[in-house]
Amino acid sequence: MHNAAIAALGLDWRYLAFEVRPEQLSQAIAGAMAMKFVGLNLTVPHKLLAMDMVDVLDASARAWGAVNTIRFEAEDGSGHWRPISELDEIPGRVRSHGFNTDADALVQALSEDLKVKLAGATVLLLGAGGAGRTAALKIASERVSKLFLVNRTRSKVEAVAAEIKRLWPEVPVVLGYPDKPVDLVINATSVGLKPEDALPLDPGAFSITKTSAVYDMIYRPAETLLLRQAREAGARVANGLGMLLFQGARAFEIWSGRAAPLPVMRRALERNVYGN
Repeated sequence: MHNAAIAALGLDWRYLAFEVRPEQLSQAIAGAMAMKFVGLNLTVPHKLLAMDMVDVLDASARAWGAVNTIRFEAEDGSGHWRPISELDEIPGRVRSHGFNTDADALVQALSEDLKVKLAGATVLLLGAGGAGRTAALKIASERVSKLFLVNRTRSKVEAVAAEIKRLWPEVPVVLGYPDKPVDLVINATSVGLKPEDALPLDPGAFSITKTSAVYDMIYRPAETLLLRQAREAGARVANGLGMLLFQGARAFEIWSGRAAPLPVMRRALERNVYGN
């Protein structure tokens, strides 16, 4: 989607993928900065690690405790920090500026793909890892009426609940499955990536028939077992393609300072992921 956007706007850029081990992340960021990259995207498990590796944290990264986008900036002749993309030459020092585009992308995807408004909703969130933690914090900030958190490792979900209680004490958080229907179920785990995967929730503890909307952050396969069963039960369903699109579009705007060509990026994503 980024290379499609780059082509659409006529930029002399190229978006490339690099495999980087966690213990080499700091070196990789420094190397990209030394080579005057415009910026970077980071994926699991680098988003949390990068919090301590960038020179400056945007308010979005500080709020959600993770960095998925880095913009490299240079100090111009007047001593002002400007994105490298705005400069023909790099006259001074260069720094890394960390952002988070995941949290807002989730809310936008829920609104546009499922027509769900989080304010006042009851939500069951599956997963408290990197994606789950960011999702939980963002969902709580939207003032849901109750948030249920389920995670395989109890200590992780307890830590997320404690963080929410500190930041938004008015939002009720329950560890475990609801005993009544909820407005929305979100899967922030990796369960569903493989064809042989079971459901990411315990059907004995909570039936998928007890919700009217299900969002799975997984986008490949397009329909996980969770989404299929939810669709067959009559719920509105959506996969993670929208979230991927919106976080990518925002990252593109952070790097380029220009509006992202969303239709172009969406078509490129759909061709790549679904082959159509």
